[in-house]
Parts: sequence; C-alpha cells; structure tokens
Amino acid sequence: MPRITLPDGSQRQFDHPVTVADVAAAIGRGLAKAALAGRVDGVLVDTSHVLEQDAELAIITARDEAIALELLRHDAAHVMAQAVQELYPGTQVTIGPAIENGFYYDFARDEPFTPDDLERIEARMREIVKRDLPIVREVWGREQAKEAFGALGETYKVEIIDDIIPEGEAVSVYRQGDWFDVCRGPHLPSTGKLGQGFKLMKLAGAYWRGDARNPMLQRIYGTAWRDQKELAAYLHRLEEAERRDHRKLGKQLDLFHFQDEAPGMAFWHAKGRVIYRLAESYMREKLDQYGYEEVETPQVIDRSLWERSGHWDKFAGGMFTTHLDDHDYAIKPMNCPGHIQLFNQGLKSHRDLPLRIAEFGVVHRNEPSGTLHGLMRARRFTQDDAHVFCTEAQLQEEVATLIDMVFETYRDFGFDQVDLALSLRPEQRVGSDALWDKAEDALDQALRNKGLVFKVQPGEGAFYGPKIEFTLYDSIGRAWQCGTIQVDFSMPARLGAHYIAEDNSKQVPVMIHRAILGSVERFIGILLEHYAGQLPVWLAPRQAVVMNITDRQAEYVREVAKTLRDKGFRAETDLRNEKIGFKIREHTLQRVPYLLVVGNREVESRSVAVRDRAGQDLGILDLDAFIDRLGTEVANRTH
Repeated sequence: MPRITLPDGSQRQFDHPVTVADVAAAIGRGLAKAALAGRVDGVLVDTSHVLEQDAELAIITARDEAIALELLRHDAAHVMAQAVQELYPGTQVTIGPAIENGFYYDFARDEPFTPDDLERIEARMREIVKRDLPIVREVWGREQAKEAFGALGETYKVEIIDDIIPEGEAVSVYRQGDWFDVCRGPHLPSTGKLGQGFKLMKLAGAYWRGDARNPMLQRIYGTAWRDQKELAAYLHRLEEAERRDHRKLGKQLDLFHFQDEAPGMAFWHAKGRVIYRLAESYMREKLDQYGYEEVETPQVIDRSLWERSGHWDKFAGGMFTTHLDDHDYAIKPMNCPGHIQLFNQGLKSHRDLPLRIAEFGVVHRNEPSGTLHGLMRARRFTQDDAHVFCTEAQLQEEVATLIDMVFETYRDFGFDQVDLALSLRPEQRVGSDALWDKAEDALDQALRNKGLVFKVQPGEGAFYGPKIEFTLYDSIGRAWQCGTIQVDFSMPARLGAHYIAEDNSKQVPVMIHRAILGSVERFIGILLEHYAGQLPVWLAPRQAVVMNITDRQAEYVREVAKTLRDKGFRAETDLRNEKIGFKIREHTLQRVPYLLVVGNREVESRSVAVRDRAGQDLGILDLDAFIDRLGTEVANRTH
C-alpha cells in the first residue's frame, strides 16, 4: 500500500490506493480546499490522480504561482470554449493553450465575432465558474473519440486526434458538465477553482496550424490570474505600457519614425540621434575603461564566409542577400565572423591575449513583417558588439570582468533588478560535446565564483556556444532580455584562428561574444518606456529650455542659454510671443528636465526661476548655482 513522502520529508502511509485529493484531505481541510493539482515524482497531475504505489507528492495550491497560473490559464481556455459553444451552437473549437499572461482559443465559425460577443462570452464564462462543474478526466479509445467528435461536427478535433494520437493509443478527454475536449491535462478540480480573475481581451485571425494555405480561424485572447487583485494590477500595467509605448513617445517627442518604404528601419530625428549618440558615448567610455579596441567590419560579405562560420545553415532565411560578379553576398546579420578576420591579420602570440575588440556594428536581419515592433524588433539595428579572444587559462577572469561590466552599465542606466540565466546547448549546434562541456562548465563556474543566483535553461544556447543571459526589469515590472556573454570554442577553429602558445605550438583561442545593450535601438526603446519619456538629465536630448516673459528679457535669455551650452549642456531658448504658461506646458509635455523662466527680476539679479518637468517650483537660483546643480546630476548620472 502506498507510502507518500511529502516535501518536508514527512510520510503518510495508506492501506489502500488514494487520490492526490485524498492525501490533501488527510493532511487538513484547508489544504484539501486549496489543492489545485499535485506533483507526483516530479510529474504534474490532477487531484483525482490515483496513487497506488510509494511516491513523492507535492500538493499544488495558488501559492505555487507559476504552476497555478499555468493551470488557471489552461482551464480558462476550456471554460471560454464551453461558453462559446453554449452561446453559438455549431462553432467548432480547435486549439486553446495557456500562453504568457493568459490564454487563447481558435474557433471555426462562419460569422465573425464582435466586441459585443466578447462581453457575452465573458459573462457566460463567469456563469460556468459559478456552476462549479467538476472537471473529470476520461480515457477513451482513439476511434471512440473520433466518432464522438465527428458526430458533433468537430472536424478539426478529428484531425487533431488523427495527427497526434497513434493508432491503438487511448485519448485523454476532459469533461466539465456536458462539455468535453481532447486534452493532455492536467486541470483544476472544478470550474469554480478558476475564480473571477480573468478577462477577455481581443479578437484576431489565425490560420489553422499557422499555415496560410489553411482556413482562417477566429482567435479570442484572454488573460487570467489567481484573483481579481492580480487581474487589476495586470490591466493597470497594460494601461501603463500603452501610455509608455516608445513608438508613441518617439512621435510625440520628435525622436524617430518608421514608414512603409523602409519597413523595420528607423528614421532618426535630430533629438533622437542625441540619445543614440549619448548611449554610444557611454559605451565607448566603458570600452576604454575595460581595455577594448574599437573596430569596423564590412556590411556585405561573401556567402562562403557565412558558410564556414556556420551562420548560413542557421540564418540563411533571415539574411538579406545579393548576387554580384558571380558571387552570392549577404548583408551582415552579426559581426562575429568579421571580427575573427581581424584577429587573423598577423601572427598572434599568447602574449597578445586577451585581445578585446568592439564594434558598433550596423546589422540587417530579415525579420517577418508581422513580428516588427518599432525599435524593439527591427530589421536594421546596431549591436554594441564585442569579442574577447583569450586562452583557456584566462577565460574565468575575462567572464568575471564582463559580468561586472554588464551590471555597472545597467545600474548607470537606472536598472537595478537584473536576473541571470545560463543557457545550455541547443539541439542544432556546431562543435563537439567535449567543447560544449568545457564552455558550459566555464560559464557555470564563473557565475558560482561570484556567488550569483541564476537559472539554467537547457537547449537555449546559441548554435556555437552556451551563454549567460541578463534580463533587466523596467519600472512597471516587465522583463527585457538584453545582455549576453557567450563562450565559443568552435567558430575560431572553423575560421582558422590560432595563436602561438608558450611552447610554440599553434592553439585555437577561446572566443567570448558579448553584448550589453544588445541592440542600441531596442535599448533606447526600453529606456523610453522605463522612464515614460522622462529620461534622466544626462540622457535627455534637451536638458534645459530658457524662456522669457516679455521681449525685454530676450537678450538675457540668449546669454543664459549660451552660457549653459558653453559649459557643455544641451540648452535651447524659447523667445516666442506666447504666454509663459503656454510655453511651460508645452516643454513639460516634451519632458524637458528643467524650465528656466526669466523676468525683469531675474535679469537684474543674474538668476533664473527654475521649474522641473514634474511641475515643482525650485525657486529663483543664481545661474552659477543652477549650473552646479545640473553638472552634478549629469556627472552622477542621476536617475
């Protein structure tokens, strides 16, 4: 009879087979009520799962956030499908998974859904939740399942069964009330466990199985959370994200724009270019501090180099190509092979290593049009790319230094919360398993030596090497994966890189790929949304605007602005014949950090009346005092 071992090491002995729900009830009524699922010997199961042998069991409740949300969102999709078929008989359901922050289901229906339909469907979902229908797993024969769904006119479900269930195997079916669906599970014990923390969000079209040759289906997206408080917080984040959308800010603040003639490629305006140059200048300071040499490589390179590096097999579909003089060329999608060509110029000794080279390399990638998203997903962008060539003995120290460099950079830009992940070998890769073992061990050891917490991501490494990924969090809690440190034992050998070791033998250098901002464009987009356009003073395209009340102060306004510019600050004048309140409002909307107002009193006292963009009146300051204040903020990179 089963002996059940719980996470705290305690055990429960039963003299008969028991379900996960039975074990929860034996522990306590509160746990029985809270139980959503179980994890048996590491496998997630329903609370109705029967334990017949000894097992390790963890009872899953809403406190297990990640698992609970996955279950809730999967169940929300099923409840939505049931609601749709109750309201609109004849509608076919196809596929409905849980996704990040929510769920969706694709429906086959002749008449299109409308926003009013979403309200009806959501109301019916809440009714189904209140019914608290038991969710029961049943096991059907394959032909029985096909016959049952075929009788309902569910041709898509029959196709799914044909495709994913081998002949002779059983089909897992989940039933809630009279409604049922093919599903691997697991699911919540009942619809009532879903709660009310969900909302339908939008309609979209989707081809069956993502193939444009197949029929177009109607997709309904929703979001689901553990309770209404979490739902409200998520909806608030969405509102904030909409308000902070970098594409809107780019237009509003006159920073950049996109147009159809160059899809996925930004047109940078003068003020946007200031931000761009400041980001590059900051990174150049870091390059000098950490001993890098800045280089530049060609935009167009012969196909043969991309084949030898391994990129052609992996990325050919994402490259822009051309044919010239009987040769195929590709516009570079990354800088790595070009940097190895630089390393290969002239014989290198072990005394030359580590060699650190960096490039603000403009790259082009043929991203699908449907994935383009302003600066965040573009076809043309600049990588703050660098490569370190070193010996194996130098590898740990170089990686450790790079980790410090990444954290320093993010702190200076105002990102204090950063998560790390170690991404290991993918299925499609170059290089031997022995080389991958060394590369993965090196990164793992570097992280452990620094006492850093990180998660492991099997299969997520680059095709040429494992990597440390840095994910930063913005002011509204969104995660942005930016920096990477990748160890590569393979590409240098493929492209003939070597150095002369102390014993005069030829050795292949270790190549460390690193990016900190990642894409300069994308990082600027993240900054704009993080700060809602109110960039820190050191990054603001205009740091101060000096404005007059009447024409009598015009000469002093020009003098103040020139003094600020002579000190290296970005200052402008506003001498328009407009009311001062109008000027203040306009420049506040433009997120200018400091608004300097000049009247007769300020002219006489050689001072300025200072307001900040938050609307705070900082009083009348001597011009030198304001310059000191501004200089301190810029020098300290105050956020």
